[in-house]
Formats: sequence, C-alpha cells, structure tokens
Amino acid sequence: MDLEEGKQKFIQSWGTLGTAWGINRTMAQIHALLLVSTEPLSTEEIMETLQVSRGNVNMNIRALMDWGIVSKTHKIGERKEFFLADKDVWAVARQITRERRKKEIEPMLKVLDELKSVEVNDEESKAFRKTVEDIDDFAGKVDGIFDKFIKSDEHWFYKSVINLIK
Repeated sequence: MDLEEGKQKFIQSWGTLGTAWGINRTMAQIHALLLVSTEPLSTEEIMETLQVSRGNVNMNIRALMDWGIVSKTHKIGERKEFFLADKDVWAVARQITRERRKKEIEPMLKVLDELKSVEVNDEESKAFRKTVEDIDDFAGKVDGIFDKFIKSDEHWFYKSVINLIK
C-alpha cells in the first residue's frame, strides 16, 4: 500500500470510528485529514480532498476548534485561513475527555443531584431514589476517573493500567 492509499484508508476509518463515538463522519474525516497532513490546510484543500461542501467544512472546522483539537493559523502572503490538528495524541485524548465530561457527565450529575430530592413516601419512591443514588455513585466514580485522566501525564496513566492488569 502506498502513502496516499494509507492516508485515504486512515481518513475513511477515522470517519467510521467517529460515528461510533457520537460525532459525524465528516467532522472525524476532517480531523483525520488534518492529523495526517504535514502542513496546515485551507478550507478549499479540505473541500477538494474530502469532496464536501464549503459549509460542511466550515461547520465541522468550527466544531473541531470548539473541542480544542484543531486550530487556525495563517501563512505569510496568504489571505486564506489554514487549519491544523494537534498531533500530540495524549493531549488530544485528554482534551476530548475534558469536552465529553463537560457535555455528558457534568449535566447528568446535575440532574441526578436534583433527582435525589424526590420524597420517599412508599416502596416505589424508595426504589426510585435508590436507583438514582446508585447511578449517581457510579457516575461520580466515572467523573473521578475522567478527572484523574485529564490531569495525568502519559507515564502515570500507562503505569496505572499495567498495575490493574497484573
């Protein structure tokens, strides 16, 4: 397989994985393209390579920038904006975890905290409250793991995983 075939396979596979992770295919493909590009790319270059519309590229670039895993840059003598992906996989994983925590875990914890105030009058309300408290306990532990991962460095994480396996 030559380099171009490899890049195309990576971009297509990353797009498929992205849908499994809850992001749209084009967003994941743009991220993959920027990851494997040695130079920052313009909107037009992304459009041409992926065969997608300007609006689709702009919308997804904005989302990737909001996630903090793609940034904008300029080239001397060029009026266009160019985009590049953070290529530090560890930093990207921590940033994605940080964003998913903010968008998924924290809102759920807030709702669960509110639900713990349901009055316990009978067996049904007692069972409901117990379920909410169990889910809250589990979500709190997941949040704690996310927090440790976000604050950790690569070596601590791998050492911790290896210790779990032993």
